[in-house]
Amino acid sequence: MRLIGKAAGDYGPGMWWSVAHLLFLAGVLAFVPVFLGLRLPAGVRGGRRTGVRVAAGIGLLGAAAVAVQAVIDLVVGFLAADKQAMSDMFEKVQGVPGVMPAVYTVVPMLFWLGLLGLVTLLAFFRRGEVPGRSPLLVLAGIVMMAMSLDLLAAGALCVGLALYPMRRGLRG
Repeated sequence: MRLIGKAAGDYGPGMWWSVAHLLFLAGVLAFVPVFLGLRLPAGVRGGRRTGVRVAAGIGLLGAAAVAVQAVIDLVVGFLAADKQAMSDMFEKVQGVPGVMPAVYTVVPMLFWLGLLGLVTLLAFFRRGEVPGRSPLLVLAGIVMMAMSLDLLAAGALCVGLALYPMRRGLRG
């Protein structure tokens, strides 16, 4: 949606911004069952199980921050008349003490750290079910998305390919 909106010259407040951010929010929320489903893999006990649960918890905390960010972006997009008004609104929101680290910089990174940690741990602890390439694909996706928001689709494809072998969970 971002690329389509930019190509149409209409990526700011408006339809493309709103659709992109609604899909972004839905995508982040879709990770809640992923983290919850993978947090208690069968056959993983003791400290290993604790590590997996901690990674999933870190990911969920980050997902919550990213979801808040998406909601803020949606509200600003709905309220702003133009790109300058959006910029002014974002400046006000991000100027509130604690908002930048909690919603835009530090805590959202926990989503990616938790996901990478979870997939890496599962690749070690459940080798027959989680391929060794999965953590590498997650890392590649993270790097692509960090490089440019225009690479969101390619990065998401990498993450999807990494998680595909785990689609039925690791419970039994």
